[in-house]
Amino acid sequence: MAQVADPRRFGFSAEELRQTQMAALDERFQERKGRIRLLSLRARDAGIEKIDSIADIVPLLFPHTAYKSYPENFLTDERWDKLTNWLGTISPYPIEGLNLESVDGIDDWTQRLAAQGHFISCSSGTTGKSAMLIASQKDMDWSKIDTVNVFAWGSGVVPAQDRVIVGCAPVAAVPKNAAIAQAQYEAFADPSAPRWDYPVPPITVGSLTSMVVMRKKIAEGTARPDEIAAFEETSAARGKAVADAIPATAQFVIENRHRKLQLSGLWSGLWQVAKAVRDAGYGRADFDPDNSIYVGGGLKRAQLPDDYQEYVFDTFNIPEDRHFQNYSMQELNSGMPKCREGGRYHVPPWIVPVLLDTSGDNALDHTSGEMEGRAAFFDLSLDGRWGGVITGDRISLDHGPCKCGNHGPSIRDNIVRYADLEGDDKIGCAGTVDAYVRGLA
Repeated sequence: MAQVADPRRFGFSAEELRQTQMAALDERFQERKGRIRLLSLRARDAGIEKIDSIADIVPLLFPHTAYKSYPENFLTDERWDKLTNWLGTISPYPIEGLNLESVDGIDDWTQRLAAQGHFISCSSGTTGKSAMLIASQKDMDWSKIDTVNVFAWGSGVVPAQDRVIVGCAPVAAVPKNAAIAQAQYEAFADPSAPRWDYPVPPITVGSLTSMVVMRKKIAEGTARPDEIAAFEETSAARGKAVADAIPATAQFVIENRHRKLQLSGLWSGLWQVAKAVRDAGYGRADFDPDNSIYVGGGLKRAQLPDDYQEYVFDTFNIPEDRHFQNYSMQELNSGMPKCREGGRYHVPPWIVPVLLDTSGDNALDHTSGEMEGRAAFFDLSLDGRWGGVITGDRISLDHGPCKCGNHGPSIRDNIVRYADLEGDDKIGCAGTVDAYVRGLA
């Protein structure tokens, strides 16, 4: 973790890192096995007392579904006492003395937790229940440091406070996202320049979870007519806000085209803003030649033209060495930036990548070269929850050197979700872990 700001941090080979990483994994395991109840049960059942190899860590990895293993009625029935107890099964820090009197929805509950140093972030829940991920103040502080270093390394942009940051997508208003946005602004934004906040109401934890709950009720036929009407009204209002935000953002970009811009968002939003800028008669020749772009989240099933990337880059005059993409997820605390020369995502020394078989039950024998498998990671920077997670992603992990000159582990840019490949994603240990957590909660 001391390598977080070292520009050479991706240069250590997997072989050079292995011994130190194993020692670090065991150190974290010994610290946390008596403090995280789910980890304690997993270790007991697997007979793991010490971590000496990658094989030892596999039974102790949590499937990403572990963070959505709460019974749905805890949320739908607003059982804040039960949800708080559930959080206690995955947190190393006791959640004690939380005032649960007259809680006004999940946003109020999460704010009360944050006041005690327990920060809750949610996934989007687009494929089902939202995952609730608990983090500590140390995690918030780490995210601020990591995001600036990751972007600077991957884009070549020096944090010189000389840019106008332009968001081109609505962002979930969860603690981690807020911490990252603030750190990015403080490092890269010109404080004297106008600030642009994407003109869409913030997507809070409450709005995310209520949307998921309502979708489920509608699918099951249990939603009342008044609930459906309110849901449709809210959806229509948000849709109009998003539609109105595109021309407004394009106009702001046009008005500030003489400044260095740092655009960020999903490809769909970036492309729509670019098209609005083109439709207004502006393009490459009108923009600063040192503009940069921060893209996250992939296409998210958006239907765009084949040349969508080139269209965006050309519209805003983004140079070849100012494209930034990052591979990460809410379950991790750190980013894996894509290098400019090799086009690969680089794994930092404090993240231990593990390739598993499709079921997620067994580690693949991978010590050299490139191999494909289910991605699992142990993020040693995580403090507020266990750092080991089995993802829903299929990746190609390479232990060999990259074209960029770095020798650390790297991931090919062909990441795909098993749910998209197979229509479902069945992780072998997920059912067992789900049963554990429900029993503990």
